[in-house]
Amino acid sequence: MTDNKPFIFECEIEVRDYELDAEGIVNNANYLHYLEHTRHLFCKSEGFSFADMRKQGIDPVLAKVTISYHTPLVSGDVMTSRLNMRRVGPRFIFNQWIINSKGQSVVKAEVTVVALVNGKLSRGDELAAPFTKYLD
Repeated sequence: MTDNKPFIFECEIEVRDYELDAEGIVNNANYLHYLEHTRHLFCKSEGFSFADMRKQGIDPVLAKVTISYHTPLVSGDVMTSRLNMRRVGPRFIFNQWIINSKGQSVVKAEVTVVALVNGKLSRGDELAAPFTKYLD
């Protein structure tokens, strides 16, 4: 899950009360939402939103997620969610890192995405085009 590339995108996200579990910390499943939200905002910032992809028949789908949990978040915390990306054949690998307002690591994740084009697994060229400047 380690990638020494610099982060190419970051956003802030505030924890909402309904994301907490009985222990008063963010439920583990919500971190997947935070990571996905970050990827969606990144794509939109590059001028290629998920709505744009869908119009072109491109569906990015998760193939694998590896996540390590470090420090919990609680209600009202504001986190910074960062990502970088690389391409390995048809796979797009997002290294993502969420840190809290104290600079502590909350989660680190490696997210693998592949592209379906018109419902069929693709080599990923259609998805790669808008992100060429970030890909190896």
